[in-house]
Order: sequence, then structure tokens, then C-alpha cells
Amino acid sequence: MLIEALTLQLGYNATLVAIGAGLLGIAAGAAGTFLFLRKRALVSDAISHATLPGIGLAFIVMVALGGDGRNLAGLMLGAALTAGAGLLAMHWLTRRTRLAEDAAIGAVLSVFFGFGVVLLTVIQSLSKGRQAGLEEFLLGATAGMLYADAVLIAVAGAVAVLAIWLLRRPMTLVAFDPGFAASIGMNVPRVDLTMMGLVMAVTIIGLKVVGLVLIVALLIIPPVTARFWSNHSGHVLWIAGALGGLAGFVGAAISASAPSLPTGPLIVLTAFALFTVSLLFAPGRGILVVWLRHRRHQRRIHLRQGLLALAQELPIYERYTLRLLVRAGLARPDGVPTQAGRARAAKACRDEARWAIARRIHSHEAAVSRYDGLMPIEQVLTLDEIHEIDRQIDAGGGGCA
Repeated sequence: MLIEALTLQLGYNATLVAIGAGLLGIAAGAAGTFLFLRKRALVSDAISHATLPGIGLAFIVMVALGGDGRNLAGLMLGAALTAGAGLLAMHWLTRRTRLAEDAAIGAVLSVFFGFGVVLLTVIQSLSKGRQAGLEEFLLGATAGMLYADAVLIAVAGAVAVLAIWLLRRPMTLVAFDPGFAASIGMNVPRVDLTMMGLVMAVTIIGLKVVGLVLIVALLIIPPVTARFWSNHSGHVLWIAGALGGLAGFVGAAISASAPSLPTGPLIVLTAFALFTVSLLFAPGRGILVVWLRHRRHQRRIHLRQGLLALAQELPIYERYTLRLLVRAGLARPDGVPTQAGRARAAKACRDEARWAIARRIHSHEAAVSRYDGLMPIEQVLTLDEIHEIDRQIDAGGGGCA
């Protein structure tokens, strides 16, 4: 079942949901990157919670007008209106009052979400309107999704991705250096609102699939995961989009193959699994990779110190150092160097003497500044420079520094 879902062979509606969730994940990962770079991750939480009263009000209005209260387009429109109101309220509070941004976020989040819960409670007491299932917008559900709903989510997700791609340059500039952006004539508040507007659009698109509670995770986890793989903002943007799309597609496919499991939480758990893999194995920042790099560096230090001890015929008391020398075939278990060990020890001793002289020569100052005590001298100095240093060592009768 899972293989069929991943290869889009589980039915037309399941295919549309998987593609729509993938597009939603791409849009959420890309839009969330700017929140992450701007250090405004919690803004998405306020926007998502501000959609709840809009869902309730839209339902009441559509029922009062004799329509279907669960029409997805109408519910999304209502969510957009209250999310926009919440965004403007938060923007006004941070600019017109002395409230810090986190306090404004907390105020908007709690007030709007509380109002939404009250509306849902009122709606449950109504006698008409097919109100059952509105709570699915809290955590998301695709089991009852219609063909038109899936198409709407897929198209809206694609449009959001296109908008993010077109506006990526000004939003990146404002995220990194708003002062410089303002100095070149860019309207920073407008770009900020545009950024928040895109986040709001992604949040509304994802209400049916992920829900207003979990959409925050889909906006934040992919950019944080992408940061493990690159230091370049452009690369982080596209990696975050790819990871978000992968999480959305795989999570929706798993849910389609196991209908009893909810789609939204599975998408978030898939994103978290990608985050865990990146946390451990990313080549630049992964915990396991950093630990292996540290161990390799530690072994090099022990080998270097062991070789210098062999060159000066000093006893090696550190068992780990002796074990490394024995394993490398440079010493016997009793600490006596092998023939290869003597040659390597003499080279290490000679290099120490060379570095001692190179540090005193002004022309080598730039090269010596890159020396970490382990780098072969041939990688830093030219052969002519090494020969000149060797002549000085031989003339002075120098040995190990």
C-alpha cells in the first residue's frame, strides 16, 4: 500500500492529496525560511491561531445565506480575513505601542484563538449547517476531502510557490539587513507585511491538510533542517522547500496507505524525521559528523605528540597515544619505535624545528598563521622556502623545537 501511495497508484483523489501536500510543503518550507532568517518564527503561530475565528464566522455566514457551511473556499476566505486582521493587529501593536513583538504575538494568538473556540462551541449547538467536522481544521484531515478541495489546495500551493520565487530577493535582503534595505530605498515595512502575507497564505492553504496547530511546524522545521546543510541563504531556501515538499508528499502517502492515521501529524513527524537525520548526519553541522571530525583531530594530535616523544627518546605514558602508534605500525607495544616510526618521528621533529624558524621570519607570517600544529609543512611553504629554513637549521645545529 505504501509503495503504491508513493508511486501515485492509490487512486485519483489520493494522488491529488499527495501532490497538493507536496506543493504545500514546498511553499511552507520556502516561506518559513524568511521567518527563520528574520528571527520571527513565532509570528506564524499567531497567524495560524488567528484563522480559527474566521473559519467559525465564515461557517455561520454561509449557513445564514443558505449555502453549504463547510465549503472549503468560503472557509479559507474567512480564515484569510481574520488572519489578516490578526497580522495587522500584531503589526500595529509592535509599531504603535511599547509592547515587544513576543508580547504582541501572545496577545493576538490568545485573543483570536479564544474567540475561535467560543465560535466553534456556538456552532456545535446549531441545528443545521453540517457543522460536524469543523474541528478537523485544528489538526487537519484529508479523509473527507473532495476532488474540488484537493485541486484548490494544489493550485493555491503552486501559486504560493511562484510568489515566493518572484519575491525572494527583496525578502532575503530585508531578512538579513533591514537597515541596508532601507538605505537603498526599499520599503522595509511593506516587504515585512508581504512576507507575513505569504506566510498567512501558506497557513490558510494548509488548514485542511495539516491544521492550524501543526502548520507552524511545517513552516519552521524545514528551514531549520536546511540550515544544517548550507550556509548560503539561497541554498537554504531551496533545500527547505525540497524538504518541506518531501515531508508533505511522504506524510500524505503514509496517511493514504493507512487511512486510520491522521495526515497532518504524519506530515509533521516526517519533517521531524528529516530534521533528526540532518541533525546527526549533515556534513557541515551534524552531531555525528562533528564528533567524528573531533575524534579524527584528536587522533592526529596524539600521533603527532607520540612521534615527537619517539624522536626525543621519551617514554610514552599515555596508553591511547601508544595504542595509536602501535596500530599505525610506528611503535612496538613496549614503546620502542619501528623503522617506519623512526623515519616519521625524525620528520616530525624536523618539521617542528622548521616551524620554529618560520615563525621568526617575517615573510612567512601569513603562511604560519594558517598552521595548526598538524598540517604538513609542504602544504604551506614552498620547497625553496623549506630548503632555506633547512640551511639555517643545519647551520645552527638545531633539532626538535
